[in-house]
Amino acid sequence: MLGTIEQSPNFFSKAPKQSALLEHITLQGGSVVLSDANRLFGSSATKSLESKGILKKRKVRQQRNPLPSNIYEPETPPTLNCDQSIALNKIRDAMDANTPKVFLLQGVTGSGKTEIYLRTLEYAMCEGKTGIVMVPELSLTPQTIDRFVRRFPKRVAVLHSGLSLGERYDEWWGIKNGDYGVVIGSRGAIFSPQPNLGVIVIDEEHEWTYKQRDNSPRYDAREVAVKLSELTGCVVIMGSATPDVVSKSRTERGQYELLELPDRVGPGPIDNFPVRLSMPKVNIVDLRDELKRGNRSIFSENLKTKIGAKLKLGEQIILYLNRRGSGGQVQCRDCGHIFRCGRCHMSLTYHGDSELLVCHNCNYKTSYPKSCSICGSKNVRHLGLGTQKVIEELDNTFPGLSTLRWDRDAASSKGSHEYMMNSFARGEAQVLVGTQMIAKGLHFPNVTLVGILCADIGLFLPDFRAGERVFELLCQVSGRTGRGSAGGEVIIQTYSPDHYAVKSAASQNYNMFYELEMAYRSELNLPPYSKLVRLIYSHTNNEGCENEAIRLAREISNQINILGLADVSIVGPSQAFPPKSRGRYRWHIILKGNEPRVAIKNLRMGQGWIIDVDPTSVT
Repeated sequence: MLGTIEQSPNFFSKAPKQSALLEHITLQGGSVVLSDANRLFGSSATKSLESKGILKKRKVRQQRNPLPSNIYEPETPPTLNCDQSIALNKIRDAMDANTPKVFLLQGVTGSGKTEIYLRTLEYAMCEGKTGIVMVPELSLTPQTIDRFVRRFPKRVAVLHSGLSLGERYDEWWGIKNGDYGVVIGSRGAIFSPQPNLGVIVIDEEHEWTYKQRDNSPRYDAREVAVKLSELTGCVVIMGSATPDVVSKSRTERGQYELLELPDRVGPGPIDNFPVRLSMPKVNIVDLRDELKRGNRSIFSENLKTKIGAKLKLGEQIILYLNRRGSGGQVQCRDCGHIFRCGRCHMSLTYHGDSELLVCHNCNYKTSYPKSCSICGSKNVRHLGLGTQKVIEELDNTFPGLSTLRWDRDAASSKGSHEYMMNSFARGEAQVLVGTQMIAKGLHFPNVTLVGILCADIGLFLPDFRAGERVFELLCQVSGRTGRGSAGGEVIIQTYSPDHYAVKSAASQNYNMFYELEMAYRSELNLPPYSKLVRLIYSHTNNEGCENEAIRLAREISNQINILGLADVSIVGPSQAFPPKSRGRYRWHIILKGNEPRVAIKNLRMGQGWIIDVDPTSVT
C-alpha cells in the first residue's frame, strides 16, 4: 500500500503525474494499492514521491474470499419428515456421547440428505464444535456451496484445487484460527486444521474421486475420516443414494450404522411441511430393436417423441452421454486401422468444433487425417458419438432448439460450471447435454425428462467395479428429474437391457443390485471378501517393462511360499489398461487375500514401481 505523509506540496507543476497521484491518494482516503498506482500513473511517479519522502510503502494483509460475491439470503430450514428426524436424533446422540461413530446415510436422490448434514453441523456449532464437509468435486456442485452459505453466513470456508495459492493460504489460516464453523471441499479438505472437530460429512461417498490415485500419498479420504473419528471422537456421516458396496457391507458387519431415507420429499402446500414425491418413471429402450427397425439415429423413437412433447409443454430436458467430442474413434473404412495416441495407445476422439483428434488420457492433439497412414486410403471416418455430436443431431432434429453442452471441454475455465448451472436454472436453454459431471448434486425442478443415450459406456471395462460404476451413474443421472410437482421420466437407451446393473438402475432398486453384485464378488473373492494391492510398473521400453514385472512376480511368489500365506494369490503380471500412457508402457500385478500387504512388506522393488493399497480401479 502507498500512503501520503503529512503535507501535500504544491510545487509539482513540472510533474503532473506526481501531482495527479497525490490528488488520487487524497481522494481515496490517504492510501492506495501500489500496483494500482503504478498502473494508473506509472512506476516513476510513485518512486519519485517515495524518494522525496512524501509517500511511504507499507505491507497490508488482504484477505481473499474465494466464495462468489453473491448476496445470500438466509434460508429457512424445512420441516423434517419422520425418517429424517430419526436419523438426525441418532446422530445427535452419538455426538453427545463423544465417542467415535460412523453412519452410512442411504437415501434416494431428493430424500433430504443435505438437510441432515445442515442440521448436524448446526448442532455441532451450537455445542462449540466444528465440521468438515467433503464433496467429490466442489467446482461441480455450486448449489451445495450456495445452500451451506445461506444457512451459515460468514461461517463457511472452502478448500479445493481450483483456488489460487493465495486463496488457499488465507482459507487455511482462517480455519486454523477458528474463524469458520464449516469447511467445504474436495478430498484434500479432510486435512484442514479444524479445531475441536465434531463431525465429518462425506457426500456421495461412493465416488472414486475420494481416492488419491495419481500421486503419492495414495490415500482414501474416507479411510482418513474414519481414522480421524477414532483419534478425535467425532462423528462421520457418509451419505449416498448408491453406497459403495464395501461401505454397505460394513453396516452388515456392525462397523458402520445404517440410516435410511427411503422416500423422495419436497415442500408441501401447507406450512412448507414435507410431502412424499414419486420417483421418476423409467423406460428401457433396446437399441438392438431400433437398429432392426432401421433407426440409425442417436435418438430412439420413444425418446424423440418424448423430447418433442416436453418441449411443447415448456419443460426442460437433460440428455446424458459419458463421452466428450463428436465421435468415439476415427477409423479407416478400407483397412480397419484405428487412429491411436502414440504416447498412450488409446484411440483418439474426434472433436468437430476444432477439427482435431484428442487423446482424453494425456490431451495429445493432432489434426484430422486426410488419409490412412497404413494403406493411404482417403476413406477415413469417425465412428460413435460424443456430446458435440448430440448437439448437432438435436439442431437437425429440432430446429431452433436452445441447447447447452456441459462437459470438460465446454467448462474448462474458472467459474464456468456455476455459469452453466445458473444459465440452465434460469431457463436459457431447453436441453442440457452433458457427461457425468451433470449427475452430481444438481436441482432443477423444471426438468421432467432425462435421456441416457447409451448406458453401455464403461459397462465392459476390464475392471471388477465397472458394473457398480455404471449403476451409480445411471441412478444419479435419473435422480436429476422429477424434483418438481410435474414429476419426471427417464429413458435409458442400451444394447444390454438384461444386464443386472442396467435393470437395477432402471427400477432404482439398490438392494437388488447389491445382492447380485455381492454374489459376483463372493464367487471371485473380490472386495469386500478380500483386500487388494496393486503394483504398477512403467518404463519406456515394453520388453524391459514386462521382464521387470515377471521378475517381481516371481519374488512375491517365493515370499508367499516362505511366509506360508495360503490365502494370498497373484493375478498377473499383465499389461495394464491402457497399456501405454504418456509415452511409458505399463504392466501390473494384483495381490488378493486377507492381508496381501504382508507379501511385499520386506521386498525392495526398485525405482519405477507404484504401490496402490485398496485400489478403486484395477485398469
